Amino acid sequence: MKVAIIGSQGVPAQYGGFETLVENIIGENCSPDIQYTVFCSAKDFADKLQTYKGAGLKYIPFRANGIQSTPYDILSLAKAIKGYDAVLLLGASGCIALPLFKLFSRSKLIINIDGLEHKRGKWSRFAKSFLRLSESFAVKYADILIIDNKGIQDYVSKTYNKDSELIAYGGDHALRDITDTKQQNVIEQYSLIPDAYSLKISRIEPENNCKIILDAFVKTGECLVYIGNWSLNDFSKKLQSQYAEYSNIRLIDSLYDLDTLYALRRHCKFYVHGHSAGGTNPSLVEAMFFGCPVFAFDVVFNKETTEYKANYFQSESELCKLITTHKSIFKENGLAMTEIANRRYTWAKIAKEYEGLYFKINHQKTY
Repeated sequence: MKVAIIGSQGVPAQYGGFETLVENIIGENCSPDIQYTVFCSAKDFADKLQTYKGAGLKYIPFRANGIQSTPYDILSLAKAIKGYDAVLLLGASGCIALPLFKLFSRSKLIINIDGLEHKRGKWSRFAKSFLRLSESFAVKYADILIIDNKGIQDYVSKTYNKDSELIAYGGDHALRDITDTKQQNVIEQYSLIPDAYSLKISRIEPENNCKIILDAFVKTGECLVYIGNWSLNDFSKKLQSQYAEYSNIRLIDSLYDLDTLYALRRHCKFYVHGHSAGGTNPSLVEAMFFGCPVFAFDVVFNKETTEYKANYFQSESELCKLITTHKSIFKENGLAMTEIANRRYTWAKIAKEYEGLYFKINHQKTY
């Protein structure tokens, strides 16, 4: 069975959630009956490999993110019209082209719509309207719709009266086999004390409640390591300028080295998750494997991901109370996070669920 994967930046993974998803589902593929082709952004890969982890690679002359994401997806769909039994489309930005795709292609279409993009505060009114339209096209034309979070699945069912498959996101790639010495070197590099700092990893966007979290740590004097894209835009640069002066706040530019991230996650006291939009967030799932207590913003997506067993906050004052409480009080939180992660969020499990859809859909009629 030939499966095309469209919508990510491509592999080897070097960016974000969808890229890590693709990296791991092709890496975990153990079925001789599945042959993957991954569409990649030519602008993001100097070395254009032809194959990777057994998958064929094809390159598109646009970027997969930002304003070019729509033409990137549309051109990828055009090139995948023929020759594939199934097309796995990640994200909804190019779904305005689906009526034409379905008219000319016999491929079964599986779509992972990601989070509720049109509800993100960073978009303009026009962009939100476009993304909502794209979402509706994704729901209408998908042979199978994948949702990564029960909260979003409920939204799709209520809004569109559409059934969907619930498949989450893996996180065990964050676990590494590195020496204690190397871990200690990372901790010393950032002048940290093990188990004496909290960690947050996110894009620096208003919907991730960056300011609430930063203010809570400023107020309490507790140490926070915050990893994010601090040079992204005026909002992130303003926050960086405002909070860099505090000795207990460490603002670190985006990190993608898994060994470094492993050390920082392994030795943090608490993991703070401020995302208020989207579905199953990769950084939260990855953190859950490390067994430290999780403090997450109080929205249904985060509660579903953590099975309502983390601790939650909606305000600066609520977070202040959590981060100044002794870690031992949250022992059950940390134990629950590890148990949930190992039960629900391993890539072997996720890849198997995706593979099951390809064979399931092969027996369905197309739209």
